[in-house]
Amino acid sequence: MTELTRRHLMAGAAGAGLASQLSAPAIAQAFPARPIQLIVPWGAGGGTDATARIVGMLLEKEFGQPVNVVNRTGGSGVVGHQAISGGAPDGYTIGMITVEITMMHWQGLTQLNPDSYTPLALMNEDPPGVQVINTSPYADLKALAAAIKANPGKLKASGTGQGGIWHLALVGWLGAMGLPANAVPWVPSNGAAPAMQDLAAGGIDIVTCSVPEAKAMLDAGRAKSLAIMAGERNPQFPNVPTLKEAMGIDYSVGAWRGIAAPKNLPAPIAERYTAALRKINESKEFRDFMSARGFGVKWADAGGFAKFMADGNAAMGVAMKAAGLAKSA
Repeated sequence: MTELTRRHLMAGAAGAGLASQLSAPAIAQAFPARPIQLIVPWGAGGGTDATARIVGMLLEKEFGQPVNVVNRTGGSGVVGHQAISGGAPDGYTIGMITVEITMMHWQGLTQLNPDSYTPLALMNEDPPGVQVINTSPYADLKALAAAIKANPGKLKASGTGQGGIWHLALVGWLGAMGLPANAVPWVPSNGAAPAMQDLAAGGIDIVTCSVPEAKAMLDAGRAKSLAIMAGERNPQFPNVPTLKEAMGIDYSVGAWRGIAAPKNLPAPIAERYTAALRKINESKEFRDFMSARGFGVKWADAGGFAKFMADGNAAMGVAMKAAGLAKSA
């Protein structure tokens, strides 16, 4: 054994011994000692990227270490979510996971699911609204629902690609009314903006997307939102009722973003993250940033986030099976 090797072994043993003597508070207090990587499964410039960057900037202030946002795109979100899950559980790799983690495994795209992570905090949720053209004969959601039931297959809807979150939101709503997924045929689109344009042009009858995404058309008087699929009204759109208020249907869904780490992150570090993220979520800087972009702010701690994902995962499974899109459990 060389002297250099002996020194490395002795140093490693000493470090291991020191680590074993550290208490949980000491571990948390010593963290972080170097820059943190925050992985985003979606491209630069999008809503998830923007949310991750404001969270990263505010985490830097809390922790006193750089937080580097890294976009890992591809595979309909699989690549980035895998990169988060596959990181070392030491606190130096975290990521912004999104609603797709409750969808991708049902589609057979990956084995990843909400249990593949250490949940830290839910930061945002944007529930979909049910939008129709402003000249629509349906004055409220009950009237629209009655038309769907009376003429299944006649009205067409859009808002995203086939099997996307807004498509599944529609399927879930139809299912809550006891209707099959094909009661309203889905017209795939490249997103909410082109779908709203198609709605205004009369090409489709309904758009399910977040109300902030529909805001431009709503403000221009070219569309109206009949309800949102949420437990409570959006403060930015106080006149839009919930599904429960409009029809007595207790169904909610939405696109969401949260912070998670690889599985088995030590509890002291996880707890420090959750405390910092709570402070960020409640800060004026974060809330002003989100409000300016029309994004909803939602909070859940680690346990609440885990339950939120589990409930969403089950709901997505039901919706995907109803739509004939589920390929695995």
